[in-house]
Amino acid sequence: MSGRDVGGDRLREMQRGLRMSHPPDPGALAAEKRDLTELEKASPLRRTRAYLKLSGPGYMQSAMTLGGGTAIASLGAGAAFGYKLLWVAPTAMLLGIVMLTAVSHQTLSTGMRPFDAMARFAGKPLAWAWAIGALLSSIIWHFPQYSLASAGLVDIGAAFGQTWQPQYMSFVILAWAIGLSTLYGKSPTWVRLYERLLKYMVWGIVLCFGYVVFKTGVDWSRVAEGLTFQLPDSREGVAAVTLILSGLSAAVGVNMLFLYPYSLLARGWGREHRRLARFDLYVGMLIPYVLATGLILIASANTLYDDFAGDSIAAVDAAQSLATVIGPRLGRSIFDLGLIGMALSSISLQMLTCGFVATELFGWEVGSRKHQLTMLIPTPGVLGPVLWTKLVWLAVPTNIVCGLFLPAAYLGFTLLQRNEHYMGSDLVRGPRGRIWFLAMLGITVFMVVFLGWYMMQYGPGYFDTYLTSTGG
Repeated sequence: MSGRDVGGDRLREMQRGLRMSHPPDPGALAAEKRDLTELEKASPLRRTRAYLKLSGPGYMQSAMTLGGGTAIASLGAGAAFGYKLLWVAPTAMLLGIVMLTAVSHQTLSTGMRPFDAMARFAGKPLAWAWAIGALLSSIIWHFPQYSLASAGLVDIGAAFGQTWQPQYMSFVILAWAIGLSTLYGKSPTWVRLYERLLKYMVWGIVLCFGYVVFKTGVDWSRVAEGLTFQLPDSREGVAAVTLILSGLSAAVGVNMLFLYPYSLLARGWGREHRRLARFDLYVGMLIPYVLATGLILIASANTLYDDFAGDSIAAVDAAQSLATVIGPRLGRSIFDLGLIGMALSSISLQMLTCGFVATELFGWEVGSRKHQLTMLIPTPGVLGPVLWTKLVWLAVPTNIVCGLFLPAAYLGFTLLQRNEHYMGSDLVRGPRGRIWFLAMLGITVFMVVFLGWYMMQYGPGYFDTYLTSTGG
């Protein structure tokens, strides 16, 4: 067989899409595609109602990014700078949606698995950097998620006079996470059920923090000022820059970027779903993320800003501080439940990401026994309540290392966006195509420059200070 034949076989294998033990029913999928084609001519109201029923992958992204890191960053921003950094989360998510919209267009147009497509058409180094970054970030950031969820459960117990050990709570969370994660891939019905559960969790998180803000109040004039891209004019410096960089890089993490296109393929979506995918990103990802982060920041600013003296805050300490305003039991517990929901959703989706990475690297089927076992790769994070307090200094270098992988993934998808061999007739041409490509390239360059500038300006000194203060 010639080299060209081998390449052709490889390309045809890529075009078969995601390997699944239980793929979507072809008849049901064909009917769904016909309905979507008809909806293109329907009224906006009718189309919106139909899209709301079919949405799902966008909520998975929202549930993943609403994790412990987002909670701490939003609490810290509100406590240290009041309303002044409200603009960071919407800006970060809009930049991320530019990239994710391109990813959905590429994946749904070609039907190819993105890892193999990036390796073939953009370069293996970029593809491997993307996969390794997704795997590493999912494993390491599992630890603080368990710490946050366990601390929240312990605090709820304390609010009602109960003493619960965080180590035991951590294993309760592990059992829940394994049970939920293994639903995915068993059948198309279970995939839909998994996404529906995450959808409920996302809006549950928003409602929890919405209740807290309702009790603490909102200064709408300060909200308007906080959305005007202002930098803090007092107590500014490394803390402000760190929070801004954290928000810009964490809104769409490298593991989220891996999970998203594979969740589209697992649904069996294709060209007919491209408009639905865009709708899903805005309604399922952008809106809940902006609401949740904004509500956390406002609640923190309302109650902690005037008395705060530092550049970080513990999430459960914030819940206890809010107790005097929102109630020592019910209100405090609702705030804790929001934090727990953020951690639980991230834990499940980080496990799912590890499974997708492993299936791509080793050629296994999604839903197979091997795939389900590889979802257990990050489960040592269950020791978070035991180890994370001693290894908390790892957060800084881990965040930097994982952040370095994100521009590589962004660059890979940017190159794919203009690759005619990959996109074929679905290549977006003309002014729209050039603007889209330049926007993706600009975001990639911005992330590289900002991260590099931050490391040269603040990184080494801030890291040394952090190590000293934490005993690392």
